[in-house]
This record gives sequence, C-alpha cells and structure tokens, in this order.
Amino acid sequence: MRIHPDLFYAKILLFGEYSVLLNSMGLSIPYTHFKGELSFIGDDKYTDRNFAKRSNRELLKFLNYLIDNSEQYEVLLDLKSFEKDISKGLYFESSIPESYGLGSSGALCASVYKKYGIHPIGNSKKLKNGEIIHLKNTLALLESGFHGKSSGLDPLNSYLKVPLLIHNQNEIEQVSLPGKKFGEDSAIFLINSQKSGNTEPLVRSFLANCESKEFLSLMEQELIPMNDQCIQELVTGNADSFFTKLSELSKFQWTHFKSMIPANFLDLWQEGLQTEQFWLKLCGSGGGGYLLGFTKKYCSTKDLLLQKGYDIVTVYENEK
Repeated sequence: MRIHPDLFYAKILLFGEYSVLLNSMGLSIPYTHFKGELSFIGDDKYTDRNFAKRSNRELLKFLNYLIDNSEQYEVLLDLKSFEKDISKGLYFESSIPESYGLGSSGALCASVYKKYGIHPIGNSKKLKNGEIIHLKNTLALLESGFHGKSSGLDPLNSYLKVPLLIHNQNEIEQVSLPGKKFGEDSAIFLINSQKSGNTEPLVRSFLANCESKEFLSLMEQELIPMNDQCIQELVTGNADSFFTKLSELSKFQWTHFKSMIPANFLDLWQEGLQTEQFWLKLCGSGGGGYLLGFTKKYCSTKDLLLQKGYDIVTVYENEK
C-alpha cells in the first residue's frame, strides 16, 4: 500500500475510547479507506462546491478560534498564511464521515499542522518517543478547538500513518496486527449506525461522571484493566485470551455505557455476547457513527449482519 504524503487518513481507535483520558493504554490504526487533503475551491473539476464552501467556512471558524487564543497557537502555526489561504478558498477535501468516530477532525488538524506548522515535527517512522509525545501534545492542543479536550491520538495517528500502541500518555510505540494467529476467518469490521454522533458533549459528560468517586473507581478498577488486557493479548497474538477479555469489555460497555450505544443496536450487541459469534464495542465516543466489531467467523457473521440489513465495512481481514 502506497502512503501519499499529502493525504491524511481516518483512524480507528481499536481500544482506549474514553479510558485514554484516564491514562489507560490505547491501540489506534490508520484506516486508508477514508482520507482527506487540503485543497482550494476550483482546483479540482470534480469538487462538490457546496461541500467545499461549507468546509471553507468551518476552517474560518477554526481560524477564528486559533486567533482568539493566539497566545497558545501563534507559536505553533503560521496563522497569517493560514488566514490568507482560507480567503483564497482553502478547504478540506475529505471522504471521512463526520461525527462517526473515525477522526475527521483529527485528519484535518494533522493536515493543517503539516502545511502551516512552524518548524513542524516530521512524520518519519523513525521518531523517538519524546518527539512522538511532543507531537501528540501539540496536535491535542489544535484539536481542542473542536472537542474542548483532546487526547491528541486521532490527529497523531493520521499524521504518522502507522498503527500506534499507546502505553500511557508519555509512551507510544509502533506495532503491527497479529494476522493469522487469530484464525484465517477472523476480522475486524465496522457497522454503520446510520446516525451521526457528537463527541464533545459525550466526552464532557464522561469527564463530569469521573468527578464521582464511585464512577471513577469503576473506570480505574474495571474498565482500564479490561482495556489494557485486550490490547496486550491482541498485540502478542494470544487469540483465546484476547477474545475472552474482549467479551468482558463488550459486556462492560453494554452494561455501563448504554447511553452511548444507539438504542436500536442494544439487542444486536447482546446477541453477539450470547452467541459468541461476534463482539461489538464503541468506535470512538459513541452516540452514533460506527460500531466496531470483532469475529472469528467473518464469512458467516458478515452474511448474518447483511441479512439483517446492516451496513458493514471491513477494517481488517486475514488473507485466505
């Protein structure tokens, strides 16, 4: 697969949604099926001009936020060049669905940093951990203009374009998926909820809930260990242990994060837990967008879900 330097891809946070805000582990992968790049209205004859104009207006809003907080951002971005290009019709040409948990704002922030960053850190695969963490913190500051508080992982993954294992907020490394150790018919997939989500209020609600000692203890004592164990078993290729821990995590989310799961998917979520044919979990903040699925039996699972009328997108499937 050829990685284009000017394209910035969607991301999928396989594990770590919400818990990374509490310094858990996370596992994030670039998803090249969806992508975006900065362009100018009129440069491409195939441009949807209505989309481009709306995107241009959104960039202007983003710029105004940066200018209003210029003491933080003027040392990071060339705001004058950014403003000049916006006035010339700059927009973000993107196929990444918005409010679907795939990092559309992260890809945008990555592209803006790459083009307008002042002495930007390169997106080399040879970056040291300290450089990666500094880059993550910089991109988190940029994305906070969209979500209030950002972990920085979405734009980091889009910027570096490699799978990232987040040990904690101060240690991140590159990894690869385990392949056929999980069976030739294993797969990771997305289910389209046909409903957009809204990250900011969900993240704000989660952080507010964490002010409760009881809720925070539940996250720290149960959610984070489950999340971290799933990542460890996946990366090391321990299939049986992975699916056991995944089932526990899926059940935990079904029990405690119901408000973040589209109501018409609760029965399907439970069906997966009961049959053990597939397991569902949140993809991003939830509330809509995509749901993330895992299975050992992709052919039969895909047929089942398609028969039920669900829109399925493959993320990762072992070659037969």
